[in-house]
Amino acid sequence: MAALPGIEICVFDAYGTLFDFNSAVARHRAAVGPSADTLSEMWRQKQIQYTWLRNGIGSYAKFWQVTGEALDHCLAAHRIADASVREKLMGAYLALAPFPEAPGMLASLKRAGMRMAILSNGNPEMLDPMVAASGLAGHFEVVLSVDAARVFKPDPLTYELVGKSCNVLPENVCFLSSNCWDAHGAAHFGFRTLWVNRTGAPDDNLPGKLAGQIRDLSDLPDLLGVA
Repeated sequence: MAALPGIEICVFDAYGTLFDFNSAVARHRAAVGPSADTLSEMWRQKQIQYTWLRNGIGSYAKFWQVTGEALDHCLAAHRIADASVREKLMGAYLALAPFPEAPGMLASLKRAGMRMAILSNGNPEMLDPMVAASGLAGHFEVVLSVDAARVFKPDPLTYELVGKSCNVLPENVCFLSSNCWDAHGAAHFGFRTLWVNRTGAPDDNLPGKLAGQIRDLSDLPDLLGVA
């Protein structure tokens, strides 16, 4: 794909883009048991589904609550009644592992003087400890939470937070997300958006023209001409 000139700031989604949400269950695989992989996948699906439904009915709740409610459904579906498993998994969500290529990519962009930020559904009480535990906090000028808008992505109010906080026009923002629906929502808002398509999935038929797809974050420095 073509390079992306004129970018002033790279804004990253957190969960699934910089941080591996599957790492929470992976860390406690023995406690979860043989259904660990299916539970992890269902947890993420329900978590996102609940944000969309809450947007639709106008009933915002902090992402921590939504994450817990989604987990409760999944534990019930897998007939896991041990309260300690829930406690372990929710605790692990506060220290999700970054994807292997993320630290090097962020370091490359920082050396080149690129501004960087995070925009996430997570509330600050979730995001701040996770980013701190990863050792990556120093790369970001701001970690933005949709909690300030009291609505979840892909509502346009969430993407507006970037311009308000970072004093930048949408066309000068490179937004990256592993969630195709988020990538399209950001593109529809006006960001130049890259879908981090880690699984090789087909594109969704949604409004908002993507600037392109990358297989993981290691491709980003080349596209910005800072490798």
